[in-house]
Order: sequence, then structure tokens, then C-alpha cells
Amino acid sequence: MTLLAGDVGGTKTALALYDGSKVVRREVLPSARFGSLEALVREFLGPRHQIERACFGVAGPVSQDACRATNLPWVIEARGLEKDLGIPKVGLVNDFYALSIGLRELPESDFAALNSARPDPRGPWVVIGAGTGLGQAVLLKTADGFEVLASEGGHTDFGPRNELEIDLLRFLMLRFGHVSYERIVSGPGLLNIYEFLLERAVAREPATVREAIAGSPELAPAIISSRALEEPESLCAQALDLFVEIFGAEAGNLALKVVARGGVYVAGGIAPKILPKLLDGTFMKAFLDKGRLGHVLEATPVRVVLNAEAGLVGAAAIARRL
Repeated sequence: MTLLAGDVGGTKTALALYDGSKVVRREVLPSARFGSLEALVREFLGPRHQIERACFGVAGPVSQDACRATNLPWVIEARGLEKDLGIPKVGLVNDFYALSIGLRELPESDFAALNSARPDPRGPWVVIGAGTGLGQAVLLKTADGFEVLASEGGHTDFGPRNELEIDLLRFLMLRFGHVSYERIVSGPGLLNIYEFLLERAVAREPATVREAIAGSPELAPAIISSRALEEPESLCAQALDLFVEIFGAEAGNLALKVVARGGVYVAGGIAPKILPKLLDGTFMKAFLDKGRLGHVLEATPVRVVLNAEAGLVGAAAIARRL
């Protein structure tokens, strides 16, 4: 059986062609270069193809087999994809639904522990991941296995925890009006934090670094994070510190909301790239800082998903079941 799997994000879309469970071809394309998902898939497939099943995980809320992508000007409909691409059956799911399915397919080597507490196999589990946006999902144990509840929790109101974060909220309110966690815990969010700290002049930053970031906003998260890991006293390092603190705090919020005794999975494209920072205790300190309920989170396993293609793996698994 020939399958097509896709992980559709605001910055890039990963596509993979499968012959059964074997990857035949894989490619990552810049999402914004295309006017639609159909156009992007056509370029990947070329003029001759025969696909039996396809599934796409899309960054945005999916309802009745349709989705308006959050960070792209695309409206995606499963039935339209079937017709336009000539694929008999197409599935459309939230990207973190696909990612959650993919987690169950990954080997142990694809995870790194931030908190090695014993998981309760009865769950629930939660998944949180930063990339172009901030994705979240909840997994519930059922008699038949587990069920995934996709979430748009990344768009909930940002709750500052101290004076610095209150000032960050004010800074972002002037820019965006409504300030969600996604405005901070995401690639663009890391740039927002950097610009906030730059305005406050909390540390000196070489003009070459500022110019590189200002000249390539799409590369800014990678520039900031790489410099942060290399220069721990830099403004970039302070930006990454604040990013990871708020990331950890929101992961703790999500874990408490469902009492995630099964564990917390930290996923997305950013986490594997900043693993040394996630492992230094900054994330877990903020994660556990929940007052009287901190002890609940001390008993909650926290693991980083090192395989950035977990969403693609999940989409392929869903396509096989269609």
C-alpha cells in the first residue's frame, strides 16, 4: 500500500511517501512558498503518482475534516484534497493529534528524561511542544488503548508569575492586544522575548548579532538559541532562559489541569535543539513551582521528545488505518 503522510506547520511542511511501513521518499518544503497544501503536495509528488491513503497533521483546529491553518492563509478540506490530488482516502487531523499517535511508535532512544518519576500507566498523559506555534494535547487511557484529545491550549491567556513577566505582558499587549502563551513559547515568541529584553537594555549585545537577527527574522530563533548556548552571559542567553522558564511553567499548568500522572512529553521542533538548556534545571524549576500542588508534579514524569519527526510518524500510522 502506498501512503502519503504530512506534518503541516506554519514555517515548513514535512512530507513522506511510504511503501507500507518503509519510507520511500521524504522532503521538507517551506509552507509559505505555496498558496495551498494541494500545490505543495503536487510539487512533492510530481506529475505521476498513485497514492492509496494519505493523512495530514495540520497546525490548527480541525472540525468536520476541515481546518483553517493558524499560521498560514490556508483553508484545508479533506474531501477537497481527495478530489484535487486523486487520492481515494485522505485523513485530516490536528498536528498534535498526529504527534501524540507518533509517540507510541518511537523507540526509547528518542526520549530524554527531565524528571524520572515512575509513570502511572493509567494516565492521562499530556504533550506540549513549541515550534512556529505552541501545540498541546491530552492522551486518555481507554479500554481499547488510548484516546487523543487535541487542544488549542497554546492560545490561552499568558499568566505572568513575577515583575519581569508582568513587564513582558505589557510589552506584548502593546504589540498584539491579546497575549497568549504562543506569543512567547514558540519560535516567533523567542524573538519577542529577545526584543523585549533588548528594549530594556538588560545586557550588551554585539551589533553584528542584532543585525543578523533583524535582517533574518525567520532565522532569529535559531540565531538566538545557538548564541545562547555558546555565550551564557549574552542577551540571547537571557532570552532563552526566560523562554524556557515560561515553557516549563506552562507545561506544569497543563499537567495540573488533567493531573497528568502518565507523564508530560515536551515535543516540537525547538526542544531537541535546546536540550542542554532543558536539562540544566531551568525548565523543571518553573514546572514544579506550583505552591501547594508542587508535590503532585514532583511525581510526574517529564520527557523530551528528541525525534522532531514524531508528527510525521503519527500521520503515517493514521493513514495506514484509514
